[in-house]
Amino acid sequence: MNPLIYCQEKAQSSGSSFLAGFRFLPEQQKNAMTILYAYCRELDDVVDDCLDINIARQTLAWWRQDLDKIFTQKQPEHPINKALCEIVDIFSLPKDELEDIINGMEMDLHHVRYQNFTDLQYYCHRVAGVVGRLIVRILGFSENQTLAYADKLGLALQLTNIIRDVGEDARNGRIYLPLDELAQFGVSQESILSYQPNQSFEKLMDFQIMRAREIYRVAMSLLPEKDKKRQKVGTVMGGIYYALLEEIARDGGANVLKYKIRIPSPRKFRIAMRIWLFGFKP
Repeated sequence: MNPLIYCQEKAQSSGSSFLAGFRFLPEQQKNAMTILYAYCRELDDVVDDCLDINIARQTLAWWRQDLDKIFTQKQPEHPINKALCEIVDIFSLPKDELEDIINGMEMDLHHVRYQNFTDLQYYCHRVAGVVGRLIVRILGFSENQTLAYADKLGLALQLTNIIRDVGEDARNGRIYLPLDELAQFGVSQESILSYQPNQSFEKLMDFQIMRAREIYRVAMSLLPEKDKKRQKVGTVMGGIYYALLEEIARDGGANVLKYKIRIPSPRKFRIAMRIWLFGFKP
């Protein structure tokens, strides 16, 4: 299969909120964003779909080797890496950032708990912050502070994912909420793993939502004025995920333990159009 078509089909099958902002881009950037998204999605699937941890670890090791071929032989094997090979030089995508995404995915194989928010932030940087930095490189930037904005926005997006997926993660035996914060609010791991929300859990989720809101505000304050126009797609993504966070809050916060809250595609498009025209201010 043509590498780009493979990436397009991989991206479209996910139905992710990230895709809503791509439609506004020129073709070259749109294709690059699609390739990057497919790369992240494929690596994520290695961890989520492989029941044998050793096989998953070996598969990620193979991805490291194939990624290395992009920057040495220019002859990777996987269709996604073949597509990446066509854009890494055009957009100056660093190997260490692409490799850090693999490192972050590997953390999911042996980290099913995080003791504190500092540890969780390190994980979020690897699976989301560096993705934000790669997106900034594709969209174009003039000030290094824009990379700091990307890292912070990536953290906000990943925290929103974690909040949304508490129940789904619990069903897979994972708890991403920091353990010291569970203790602070009197929430046991057992109550989360048995999907039993209570008043203490509601307060814990209120705290998680408030912190995520503040990180969105900090992220947007870091984006330099001269780079705002070129980074519109990133702010569209941020606005859609912020709307998801607010939807979770309106639904009561604690219900994430029972079901996964989503924003319908037509509403995503309306949000994207509004932010594209008027900007995003959390």
